[in-house]
Amino acid sequence: MKRLLLILCLFQINDLVAQPAERLVKVIVSPDHADWLYKLGEPVRFTVAVYRSNVLLPAARLRYEIGPEKMEPTRKETVTLKNGTLALDGGTMRTAGFLRCVATAEVDGKEYRGLATAAFDPLSIQPTVANPADFRQFWDNAKADLAKVPMDARMTLLPERCTELTNVYQLNLQNINNSRFYGILSVPKKEGKYPAILRVPGAGVRPYNGLIAEADKGFITLEVGIHGVPVTMDASVYDNLSRGPLNGYQAANLDDRDRYYYKRVYLGCVRAVDFLTSLPQYDGQNLAVTGGSQGGALSIVTAGLDSRVKWLGAYYPALADVTGYLHGRAGGWPHLFAGDNLAYNNKPDRIRTTGYYDVVNFARLVNVPGYYSWGYNDETCPPTSMYAAFNVIPGPKTLDVYHDTGHWTYPEQTEKMTGWLMAQLNGAK
Repeated sequence: MKRLLLILCLFQINDLVAQPAERLVKVIVSPDHADWLYKLGEPVRFTVAVYRSNVLLPAARLRYEIGPEKMEPTRKETVTLKNGTLALDGGTMRTAGFLRCVATAEVDGKEYRGLATAAFDPLSIQPTVANPADFRQFWDNAKADLAKVPMDARMTLLPERCTELTNVYQLNLQNINNSRFYGILSVPKKEGKYPAILRVPGAGVRPYNGLIAEADKGFITLEVGIHGVPVTMDASVYDNLSRGPLNGYQAANLDDRDRYYYKRVYLGCVRAVDFLTSLPQYDGQNLAVTGGSQGGALSIVTAGLDSRVKWLGAYYPALADVTGYLHGRAGGWPHLFAGDNLAYNNKPDRIRTTGYYDVVNFARLVNVPGYYSWGYNDETCPPTSMYAAFNVIPGPKTLDVYHDTGHWTYPEQTEKMTGWLMAQLNGAK
């Protein structure tokens, strides 16, 4: 029997937005269906309640907006709540998507916000992004180019991070265009063959600690960064990079499909799989990839590009159906065609490039079992965009929805993801 995948802490995804802290005043918005699901054309009613110290707050000043997620509201109003509650007719939707009510209360000069998002036939949402006719050929050629580049793996032992059971290294691999790909590698010291876990990162620029606790339990683990810089430097270095040369990296060279920032990133993830599967300690068959947000996107991309990946676990994947805004609905992070980004990116060459990098088109290639989890209230990775990718995945897929979550997870949510992955490895002996 393969070892159990005891990796709960692996899934504490907080790369973009931390789990919200408790606040003195709570604004609770609720739809009138317990499952938050509605048929097309079916009316939805929202109830707004404002609490302070868990007691309804009378005479609260409230403004609300209702409309399709991330779009201009179709209805908005400012009212005073007489008894702390308000019932609202939210209207309906005639096409598959999400209708959101956002309510903001002003109490003692501070604002407190809540929201709820009703789903209308989400499993019918289809992508807007183009699927280039040469998509597979483009990436087959890119992988072939990568294969010609020596891996040149350089492992630097980090004695201060090693444990009695695990050796921990900073790993440095050669990637395309004379770039490097860095991560924290953890390998059990005991002789034997082990499954491997690749953790891909959420957006941002930061150092990484590695998945050492999981390696102590009998797994080879590799947690990677994507920016081609060492991942063990002082935090101030990453702060400066994020404010300087890596500011806005998500759109860098978007006008050229061969130079777009994420080409090196996607191929770097394949290079990480190259390395893991080359290790003599690897058991030869069990490799999982996981992450959240940008990491959720990279999990799908890596599984779509590389058949050596056998399982994937993705939380609220980004980079999905980014052209949604060009079709009158929400698009995925990094919102390339929304707000101030629209005028700059709404050009044929930039739109064309997105087709080669959108998670939707990699999702079409995912044939291995995957476990996916997100919430309807996610404002960073809109559920419309995530369903656009999920709905085209041909492989076995499980979706675990936590309706009220935004860009964060509940502990129970991570426990279920962990349990699913454990079951996969148990059945793979």
